[in-house]
Amino acid sequence: MQTQDPQQTKNMILAVILSIGVMVLWQVLYAGPQMEQQRERQRQLAQEQQQTQTAPGAGQTAAPSAGVQPGTGTPGASGVTTPSVATPRVLVDRSSALSADTRVPLDTPAIRGSINLKGGRIDDIVLKQYGVAPDASSDRVVLFSPQTAPKPYFAINFWVAAPGTNVKTPNADTVWSAEGSPTLTPAAPLKLTWENGEGLTFTRTISVDSDYLFTIEDTVANTSANAVVLFPYARIFRYGIPTDLENFFIQHEGLIGVLGENGFTELDYSELLEPGSGTKISNAQGGWLGFTDKYWGAALIPDQSKPFNAALYAPVKTPGPGGRPHFHAEYTTEGVTVAPGGTGSTKLNLYAGAKKVDLVNGYEAALGVRQFELMIDWGWFYFITKPLYFLLDWLFKLFGNFGVAILAVTVIVKALFFYFANKSYESMAKMKKLQPEMEKIRKRYENDKMEQQKHLMELYKSEKINPLAGCLPVLVQIPVFFALYKVLFISIDMRHAPFFGWIQDLSAPDPTSLFNLFGLLPYTMPDWFPAVGIWPLIMGITMWLQMQLNPQQPDPMQQAIFNWMPVVFTFLLASFPAGLVIYWAWNNILSLGQQYFIMKRQGVDVHLLDNIKRTGAAAKRTAGGISSKVRKKEGG
Repeated sequence: MQTQDPQQTKNMILAVILSIGVMVLWQVLYAGPQMEQQRERQRQLAQEQQQTQTAPGAGQTAAPSAGVQPGTGTPGASGVTTPSVATPRVLVDRSSALSADTRVPLDTPAIRGSINLKGGRIDDIVLKQYGVAPDASSDRVVLFSPQTAPKPYFAINFWVAAPGTNVKTPNADTVWSAEGSPTLTPAAPLKLTWENGEGLTFTRTISVDSDYLFTIEDTVANTSANAVVLFPYARIFRYGIPTDLENFFIQHEGLIGVLGENGFTELDYSELLEPGSGTKISNAQGGWLGFTDKYWGAALIPDQSKPFNAALYAPVKTPGPGGRPHFHAEYTTEGVTVAPGGTGSTKLNLYAGAKKVDLVNGYEAALGVRQFELMIDWGWFYFITKPLYFLLDWLFKLFGNFGVAILAVTVIVKALFFYFANKSYESMAKMKKLQPEMEKIRKRYENDKMEQQKHLMELYKSEKINPLAGCLPVLVQIPVFFALYKVLFISIDMRHAPFFGWIQDLSAPDPTSLFNLFGLLPYTMPDWFPAVGIWPLIMGITMWLQMQLNPQQPDPMQQAIFNWMPVVFTFLLASFPAGLVIYWAWNNILSLGQQYFIMKRQGVDVHLLDNIKRTGAAAKRTAGGISSKVRKKEGG
């Protein structure tokens, strides 16, 4: 009877528990939510399509909505009541919604769209540099849409009169007059004016840079006989939960902001649907607020030198068509007193576009925006994630390919931990070399576990072997693995970034599948089927080869479990981003070479072919045993 080393048994049990734990967590936290989210997306899209087709006036100019009306919203700065946004009564297709109002075109190197003269709102933004799919001819990503489009999402701002006064101020239904250039560009700001007929002239100047930053300056001139007090107000309005929401724990998507000394705030859409939820902060100074998606964001940036009141919430009592809620990120600032014959002004910035690291950091520095870098979700381990991103970015600029940059990062990481990996592999090589001696001890003391363990520990000590040293390479690799996963998941630079051959998007899974012979068979596997691409297979094979260099387990069942682990991880990682799988496979190849070299240097006979033959023979014996049992059962 063959006995087992207790330490090896513990290691085996730990490995199995960890493997099962990873698979369960993956299913609970990712695979399950992803499938449910996909079903929800399909349901919402079908619902929106049905509403667009059956709603009165569909395909025509929509009936006027209530818009944003002052005096019925939430308490704001100094007791001011901020406007409420009425939900659209009719949703039409986006082109019909755009044609319903008078607009001024918007065109920059990064975005195109228009400014709606009704309300002076920014409600039409398309990102020119980003497609829905990797194909260069695919439709461009739409960020902002008008209030009556299928997915309303826009920014609006104006003045609110002081409580108890009847000063007429522009609102969401106000139609502004445009002056100057017929198109808003980085070189040509847009000037809007409106008079209230009571001695107040409102002027709005909208500027935009070459990327994603709008600057909005509002001025009011008072020619009446009385002083007026007005409060600047701004809001980003979003109707309905985004249908392309990832809903994945590794990254926040929803409402977000840094509200002065109150610090960083993030709220999921789902939690905002609970009554009494949301965040309202008074007298914050410095910060920003808005919405964040996986790759895109929109944020209001108040004057950093003045206090403001902020609110992030969803008025759950006023759902729109289909019962979908709407969400608000809004703020008001301190009142501006405009004396007779005088003027008053306010300024804000609006960020609306792709969450590019260099742009976000640049805006934070240029505008002095408090912690604007948090628009990008670096996670708790930002001290690993951020440096890894900047290293990848530097290597990308050096090589011109993010896939090659990932390979280079892997080499750098291996070099940084080369010493520790060497120590680990040396210990494993010594254990493999001493296996005959260890087996003798197990047989000699097979009936005395305490004595067996004592002599094994003496052997480890005399040969200066650490039985746990083999775990070091894996433990070192885990933080880098998850940090790289985070970077690949959140970084827009990785979106649609090609490698070579069939990998045209490093942030998406390998598109090939073993089950249609990698495209040779004339059918496509369904999305729910666990497709295993070429790179996951390479990862699994290299992982299995590396495990063959490790000391064999004394118990065949233990060894069989370890032999099957690469298969489990192959299926597990098949749905991960291709860039991550490429990293793991390349890391396995480097580790395989390093471990092989060290074992040969330690005088260990390494026979990978023999190990492969032994594994194949063991698999045949196992299969034969199962078949024999089945035949006996059927015969009985």
